[in-house]
Amino acid sequence: MWRRSFSSSSATATSALKDKKWDALVIGGGHNGLTSAAYLARAGLSVAVLERRHVIGGAAVTEELIPGFKFSRCSYLQSLLRPSIIRELELRRHGLKLLKRSPSSFTPCLDGRYLLLGPDKDLNHSEISKFSKQDADAYPRYENQLENFCKFMDPLLNSAPPESLQGFSSLKDRFKNGIQKSSFWAHCLRQAINLGQKDMVDFMDLLLSPASKVLNNWFETDVLKATLATDAVIGTTGSVHTPGSGYVLLHHVMGETDGDRGIWSYVSLTMACHVICSSQKQHCMWKVGWAQYPWLSVMLLRKLGLILSQVQRYMCLESLQSLSVSQLLVEDSGAVNGVLLADGTPVHSSVVLSNATPYKTYMDLVPRSVLPDDFIRAIKYSDYSSATTKINLAVDKLPQFQCCKIGHPDAGPQHVGTIHIGSESMEEIHSACQDSANGIPSRRLVIEMTIPSVLDKTISPPGKHVINLFIQYTPYNPSDGSWGDPAYRESFAQKCFALIDEYAPAFSSSVIGYDMLTPPDLEREIGLTGGNIFHGAMGLDSLFLMRPVKGWSNYRTPLPGLYLCGSGAHPGGGVMGAPGRNAAQLVLKDVNKS
Repeated sequence: MWRRSFSSSSATATSALKDKKWDALVIGGGHNGLTSAAYLARAGLSVAVLERRHVIGGAAVTEELIPGFKFSRCSYLQSLLRPSIIRELELRRHGLKLLKRSPSSFTPCLDGRYLLLGPDKDLNHSEISKFSKQDADAYPRYENQLENFCKFMDPLLNSAPPESLQGFSSLKDRFKNGIQKSSFWAHCLRQAINLGQKDMVDFMDLLLSPASKVLNNWFETDVLKATLATDAVIGTTGSVHTPGSGYVLLHHVMGETDGDRGIWSYVSLTMACHVICSSQKQHCMWKVGWAQYPWLSVMLLRKLGLILSQVQRYMCLESLQSLSVSQLLVEDSGAVNGVLLADGTPVHSSVVLSNATPYKTYMDLVPRSVLPDDFIRAIKYSDYSSATTKINLAVDKLPQFQCCKIGHPDAGPQHVGTIHIGSESMEEIHSACQDSANGIPSRRLVIEMTIPSVLDKTISPPGKHVINLFIQYTPYNPSDGSWGDPAYRESFAQKCFALIDEYAPAFSSSVIGYDMLTPPDLEREIGLTGGNIFHGAMGLDSLFLMRPVKGWSNYRTPLPGLYLCGSGAHPGGGVMGAPGRNAAQLVLKDVNKS
């Protein structure tokens, strides 16, 4: 069945889809959708993943946009993927290799100084001491506190929120739900007691406060505070002075690489290609080139290929590209019965998981008048705004930062980690945010630059490099032009390159070509409503029991059989896989109960 499914034509595959009733359908082949599919197929369910693009992977997709250069189209670093997923799906055994970055952060200054940070504590102390001995001594305590807060949060990320039962339920189910909720909150109370009152108060202060307040309470050095503050605004429309931005800061240090907290890494494409090649010897391939697939989907699908041989009953996982879902099929009883493809083909299943954004799922795919008005209103008016632009660059040489005074072309420590451009103080970041709030791209942009080809030699030709630019703040509808205007787009790109030139002269001349995704592009190409990379804002009013809306935080929806498994669900955005894993576990519980 694997061979027949993956080597068949699109018409044959579509026919195979409609000729059977699937145990589960997954809308969207992003990393969360694939994660859900992995867990469901591992449990023996027949699963079909439907992806509207020609390539699977969603925002984590890798594409060769310029010959010889392989770009991680939207996502560009790994840290947040839950260790439980890596362990349970045995991703390492099947080729997942993470490339740690040390140092992990480099901030050049126009006055000729710079700041390097990373996992090396001695390096951190030495670097921060160039600006402030007091800050150098405080930094380890700051990191230790954040690590303790992350440990407190860990159990919350790996499970569904303790939501109240929705709709009609038996006395037995209500009793069981009450026990589960009591157990959950008792565990949280034990965690809080272990944390201690002082740290618990500090934790609440971090959650509720602007990142600027949190960092000002710890440090005095502008460049250190600005470097750390970028984690509090990345992917948001908020400022460092926005209340609750402290949580966004914490969210971006929750991850780990090989057990090391807060360490972000690149994913080796060499290892992904090795898995692809070994897979080709065992299974027929899809007609779309495997080199285009994202690392996570490759690992998950490879794992599922092995699972197929272990399942005792008839089972199949299909992941089909260029199949757009136009609408959910809903029975008169209100229960989901599958989906309708854009070409009119019905595909039946009593379980559908949506990896699309909440807005796309409920406003576009669900038929009108089947959802409660208050639910629709809450979804419609949730915050999907974005101020993010991604530029993927092919360059013929590494940027030479004048503050480092290094004349040779080889990679140095300044090229390994995230390079912070245009953010030497928190006030610069705030001013950039204000420009966007006023309807124009920031006059002085906030840019995070990464150069994965420094550590992964397989993604660019010898001597040349791949560069990712994650840029803020860029409004969805700028008042001074249109993203649909090629001249406006080119002017913006050149503005970004000119800012980098201030720190690395002649950078602009090294650009071979580029691909740019503005907020409308992210919405059109990747399906991100409003261009929001988190499927919706990560404010305190849209987290945990409030995500995506209150009363429906546990992946279930008002339509029986429909589940939300994407970043719009708890615990939120980033390449975490947690929403996909948690949703799949809930589906399996519901299926086994029925």
